Amino acid sequence: MINEIDWSQCPELERFPGKVSGSWLFRGTRVPVSAVLMNLKDLSVDEVIAEFPSVSRDQVRAVLDFMARSAEAATAR
Repeated sequence: MINEIDWSQCPELERFPGKVSGSWLFRGTRVPVSAVLMNLKDLSVDEVIAEFPSVSRDQVRAVLDFMARSAEAATAR
């Protein structure tokens, strides 16, 4: 599922070919979305934000909401 998400449609993320190996990053940071998602397996949102202070709670929530909407759209197809 995560590989099917069109991250380019999420306004909280950006990607640059020469920045952090071209990973999708939280806008204005060098934090890959994959790093935050992997940490959410074991940590709360508050703990993740403490781990990555350049990422805001609003950004994390927006990405999670985007993922949920993407999942809904994929199951509707």
